[in-house]
Amino acid sequence: MREVCIIGCGMTKFGELWTKSFRDIFVEAGLKAIDDAGVDHIDSMYVGTMTSGLFVGQEHVGALMADYLGVAPIPALRVESACCSGGMAIHQGILDIASGNSDIVLVGGVEKMNDGADATYALSTAADQEYEVYQGITFPGLYALIAQAHMHKYGTTRQQLAQVSVKNHYNGSMNPNAQFQRKVTLEQVMNATLVADPLTILDCSPVSDGGACLILAPLEIARKLNKPIIKIIASEAATDALALHQRKDITTLNAVKVSAEKAYKKAGMKPSDIDVAEVHDCFTIAELCIMEELGFCEKGKSGKFVEDGNTALDGKIPVNTSGGLKSKGHPVGATGAAQAIEIVEQLRGSAGKRQIKNAKIGLAQNMGGSGASSVVHILKKLND
Repeated sequence: MREVCIIGCGMTKFGELWTKSFRDIFVEAGLKAIDDAGVDHIDSMYVGTMTSGLFVGQEHVGALMADYLGVAPIPALRVESACCSGGMAIHQGILDIASGNSDIVLVGGVEKMNDGADATYALSTAADQEYEVYQGITFPGLYALIAQAHMHKYGTTRQQLAQVSVKNHYNGSMNPNAQFQRKVTLEQVMNATLVADPLTILDCSPVSDGGACLILAPLEIARKLNKPIIKIIASEAATDALALHQRKDITTLNAVKVSAEKAYKKAGMKPSDIDVAEVHDCFTIAELCIMEELGFCEKGKSGKFVEDGNTALDGKIPVNTSGGLKSKGHPVGATGAAQAIEIVEQLRGSAGKRQIKNAKIGLAQNMGGSGASSVVHILKKLND
């Protein structure tokens, strides 16, 4: 199996991109990634998108994007794993290169969520239609159930949940690609419009348009380029029951736990080796639960862990330096790729005001639905 590196990155600004079409958004991100990598061809392509058929009425996404990016007739596939689609596209591209099938692979994701179908309806397709959606539950409702259970079981407070949003908005205020480049206070989060008790609108990631792409190549090609070598030392995925009622404990995200354990084992590392992490904070409670499954803190202690500043830019383990899904935005098909891009920028030392000093090893965790799918990538900078 060949070793795989990231040699190029490109993304659009996230937000309400009314003047750009679905294809325009992906092509913009793809061209930026190609330009950053300095490559003259693409061997294959994997495009993550969750539900373009509902949002914009477009399927057959792989062929469309290869055509408009100007790289056809290469193999180009659409990858779907709900909000984990972008991360799974990266995972597929890694396997393609590791197997020796391709040398230069474009991976990424795109979503145009502000046109077409109602976002609540489209996103609900990632939940169990017969046992959850039919009963009227939404994703804010599902994560509110997780939050209530976590608060009851571990004593997590409403203020600790809000602190996740405050931190991520602070980080996002320094990210030029973020949808919300503004800070929020604890009081603003806690007193915002209630969506699903205890989650207010400032506990929830927004509806976003955006695209993000990366160029992957084997280590031997990356070594020939005059830039930092960012190697993917692990990429592991796992799934769990789709519906919350099928799980033994809804405060445990087993897909995250298993994908992380496999990734740490593959990389020969432990949680304390990670310098910076991007995690799937679709809701503030998600970030808390994920940190526990990644081993950054003890089970049930994530609220206090965040409250004490351990996940801030100058903390023990900076989490969501990009602003996370909460501030940067969450165009669901693109999110996993954007997370990986933030880790690459941190390892390259090009993250600007949100740069983590001496970052050498980073982790990106992307999740689908209420935790039914998860992929974890661990990246390492090989040279200075």
